[in-house]
Amino acid sequence: MTLRGARRSVRVLGVASGSAALVLGLAGSALACNIKDFSAEAKCDGDKGVIVVTDTDASAKDATVSVFLKGVGGVETKVGEQPVKGSKEGVRITFSEDWKPSATYRIHVKAGNIVDEDIQPDLVTPSTACKTESETPKPTASATPSPSPSSSPGKSAPAQPATPAPSASGSSSAPAGTAENAPSPAAGESNLAETGANSNTGLIAGVAALLVVVGGGAVWFGMRRRGASRNG
Repeated sequence: MTLRGARRSVRVLGVASGSAALVLGLAGSALACNIKDFSAEAKCDGDKGVIVVTDTDASAKDATVSVFLKGVGGVETKVGEQPVKGSKEGVRITFSEDWKPSATYRIHVKAGNIVDEDIQPDLVTPSTACKTESETPKPTASATPSPSPSSSPGKSAPAQPATPAPSASGSSSAPAGTAENAPSPAAGESNLAETGANSNTGLIAGVAALLVVVGGGAVWFGMRRRGASRNG
């Protein structure tokens, strides 16, 4: 084997080993745990809220997932922490959290010395809660049968005014009595009119006129008699 042939063989082996190393490196990086293997979403379990984190790490690296609720002024509240071991198909873990609409959560993932990051972007919950307030009044709407019994008393109420109807007849007899009393004062007034100013006034006037005539005659007769006695 010549020196030139040996050099070619070395070059070929170097290229082959380099290619193998590159392939192995790519394969290793493809199987290595990565923050992109984790995702989170807010869901509803019936009328309760939950946060579901999915791990699609094909290398099945042990990891720990922590969930934090972001409050006003940057204050955070830890919701919970769970271990997870992913798979190519994906492994899900669920955090029971009765989340509020449009709330923000930070999900942190730690997998040995490989991953120690937050899932980006932060999780923002839907604008509608799992149990809306409009669903709460529905039971009250089902309580509408209660007005139906109230309507039945309403029907019985007209029956009650029907019973006072006899009393109304009694009240109608009362005005009849008052109507009978009305003529009596009218009769009294007519008696007073007959015995009062009309009859008595004429009688008194007649007697007074008679007395005036008699008195005048007596005075005239007396004066005439006095004159006759003086002449005689």
